Amino acid sequence: MLSSFQESHLATSPVAATIISIAWMLMGGFFMTRLTKRLKLPNVTSYILTGILLGPFCLNLIPQSFVQGTEFLPDIALAFIAFSTGEYFQLSSLRKNGGKAAVITVAESLLASLAVFLLTFCILKLNLAFSVVLAALAAATAPASTVMTIRQTNAKGDFVETLLQVVALDDIVGLVAYSIAISLAVASASGERFSIAGVLVPIAKNIGVFLLGGGFGFLMKLLIQKKRSTDNRLIIAIALLFSFCGVCAMMDISPLLGCMSMGTVYINLSGDDKLFKQLNYFSPPILLLFFVRSGLSFDLNALIHPSGAVGNAPLLLVGVLYFIVRILGKYAGAFLGCLWVKKDAKVRNFLGLALIPQAGVAIGLAALGARTLGGETGSALQTIVLASSVLYELIGPACGKLALWLSGSYSTKIEDLVPVEEVNEKGETRTQLELLIERIQKIQQELPPRTITEENEQAFTAAAEEHFEAVNARRQRHFQNRSL
Repeated sequence: MLSSFQESHLATSPVAATIISIAWMLMGGFFMTRLTKRLKLPNVTSYILTGILLGPFCLNLIPQSFVQGTEFLPDIALAFIAFSTGEYFQLSSLRKNGGKAAVITVAESLLASLAVFLLTFCILKLNLAFSVVLAALAAATAPASTVMTIRQTNAKGDFVETLLQVVALDDIVGLVAYSIAISLAVASASGERFSIAGVLVPIAKNIGVFLLGGGFGFLMKLLIQKKRSTDNRLIIAIALLFSFCGVCAMMDISPLLGCMSMGTVYINLSGDDKLFKQLNYFSPPILLLFFVRSGLSFDLNALIHPSGAVGNAPLLLVGVLYFIVRILGKYAGAFLGCLWVKKDAKVRNFLGLALIPQAGVAIGLAALGARTLGGETGSALQTIVLASSVLYELIGPACGKLALWLSGSYSTKIEDLVPVEEVNEKGETRTQLELLIERIQKIQQELPPRTITEENEQAFTAAAEEHFEAVNARRQRHFQNRSL
């Protein structure tokens, strides 16, 4: 419970309540990452746990009015996530392997969704609205976890290229599936009859949003030029993302597909990956607030007690079975998809292991679904996705790293990392010590000269320095003109 001081002062001052709530969320998320890093857990998990800790079931430090007043956060966070995903849809890479990746993506996404729907609707006898939306959310994966693991291991090869394309395409399939599912769920909850128009209208809306997002991407390319300073580039990009989110909110549709289209069009027209790095460096506080807010909406009581609006099965059982069945569906679908397009055995056997993570996109869509469905059904949907996302983020990165290693995409042996000639110029076999010394020297030569290792931070710093130099140059010209 809130203390009497907090209740009396925060209730009479909404501004103070909002500012203090944001401060608690930011600081709580930061301090929780200090703990989870020691346990080698991803930041997403720490943010969700922070929300649960600050929420009504633990410390109850965040007023419910703040949670209700920040319903826009999922849209904004999803806009940043989707825009950054568009970077991976460069035409040069899609031409190489795009067709096969599309087949694999459709197979693993739809099989995972089908498996979850059969579990919830046919076996557990849960209601149609809940079952169909949860099944659609099963298709989505977490590109951030996958990309982070690939960067950490410096993995390369056909397996990595296929994985990145499948993960990016995954969210498109998930978005389309969600759009169809939410229309069916709303019709089912309202008692309306199923109609073809009820399915085609959401698809048409998503196609329109996709094209509109491409138009915004083209406009972004026109407005963001090389001569623009760092602050102006960020202002223009964020203004366009927010504007697009506002348009989507008026149409009552998810901004994900359009923002992904915006990022895709921009990267293919401009080839400017620096903007993506700058936005990735700017967005962590927004994503932190989004995930912590999701944790605040987590309903612990619903996990234990059956929800009459959903069915007779406890949500704890539904969550555990959903966690297992989605993994099985992803793995089986990826295996069959790779078999269909005749992928290499190493890709076929281990791709499914790398598709386990589920976080940002699924949590964002669950928040939108909870807002659309409302009541116990919406709360149950968000609770299941949040609980399972924590588990997926616990085992997902480890399974992804295992898949990369089993597929031969990276190696921890220095012999594989730094190959050298084992025979010298005279044809004599070199000793192990000589080989080791040469490998160490090669590694030292390849080390970057800068101490900043984060690409996003490096891009942001470089752009800031360019802006500073430009400002100084303008000042010097101004003083020179005045002196004349």
